[in-house]
Amino acid sequence: MESELTVPPIFSPIPPAIHPRHADIDVQTAAWAETYRIGSEALRAKLVVQDIGTFSARILPEGREEVVSLLADFVLWLLGVDDGHCEEGELGHRPGDLAGLRHRLIRVAQNPEAPMMQDDPLAAGLRDLRMRVDRYGTAGQTARWVDALREYFFSVVWEAAHRRAGTVPDLNDYTLLRLYGATSVVLPLLEMGYGYELQPHERDRTAVRAAAEMASFVITWDNDIFSHHKERRAPGHYLNALRVLERQGMSTEQALTTAIAQRDRVMCLYMRLCGQLSEQGSPQLRRYLRSLSSFIRGAQDWGISSVRYTTPDDPANLKPVFSDTPTDDRHEPLDIPAVAWWWDLVPGAVPLVHGRHAARAA
Repeated sequence: MESELTVPPIFSPIPPAIHPRHADIDVQTAAWAETYRIGSEALRAKLVVQDIGTFSARILPEGREEVVSLLADFVLWLLGVDDGHCEEGELGHRPGDLAGLRHRLIRVAQNPEAPMMQDDPLAAGLRDLRMRVDRYGTAGQTARWVDALREYFFSVVWEAAHRRAGTVPDLNDYTLLRLYGATSVVLPLLEMGYGYELQPHERDRTAVRAAAEMASFVITWDNDIFSHHKERRAPGHYLNALRVLERQGMSTEQALTTAIAQRDRVMCLYMRLCGQLSEQGSPQLRRYLRSLSSFIRGAQDWGISSVRYTTPDDPANLKPVFSDTPTDDRHEPLDIPAVAWWWDLVPGAVPLVHGRHAARAA
């Protein structure tokens, strides 16, 4: 019997927040999953009790309720696709067939009127999501949402190739796989939630893109830390930041300590960069940065509380509190070539406390 891995309180300088209608949104999302028959009955029964509506309500705590509900349904749909086809389904071991399915779903997202996959529940759910994205977003936001969905699907096929071969990527490739994962498809909805559109000259700035990538890194590393207990006990192949680090020769405890230090260093850099961008940016950019921070903290609160990760039948040792102190706040790039350039964007002399204050006040 392997020893229990204790996850210490994770550093989080971002205050929690939640939409006042979170309980109703949870109920609505459960009903949406039943209406569109997302996943098998067994999978759906698991998803509807995982507080996905509450997760969405934490990401957009002051957002339009219709978009909070849209985001919740979309997250549930993503989990239905990921859990149903990849983690628990045969397609997760057949990257070619999985790529074909994902391309057909992309066509549905691009052109929901296309007469294809008309008896497929996931396609029906995606059509509904696309119509609501059109309703609450701009044409540009819809296009970015479809593009992000395509990127996410590519990362899932890449993961399936590793699953089929029984291989674990190196740290650089794994980082890329996660950066192009499910976090990126949420970003257009951050703008929709507050009824604005970030202008290209700001959104496409290298530093703003880096802030979004840093947020994704922290969210995905946190997810890997919180979900490690569940994934390690599940049958079959799994990919996780801790497993990647273990393949480098670390023990599980060393991998956990290293993963926490990595996400802490990126979190500190993110806070510094947000402070810098907030001083220069438009009100829309400051709103976007606050939403990125809410996304980070919302994922953290969901990760330590949802039965998806706490697994009541086989409890994970997750602390229901957070730390005010990072384990690593050095201003030195991580040894990950794909993201090492982030550190070039922020002067090393900027103190964390200033970055933290500026990001909160933005």
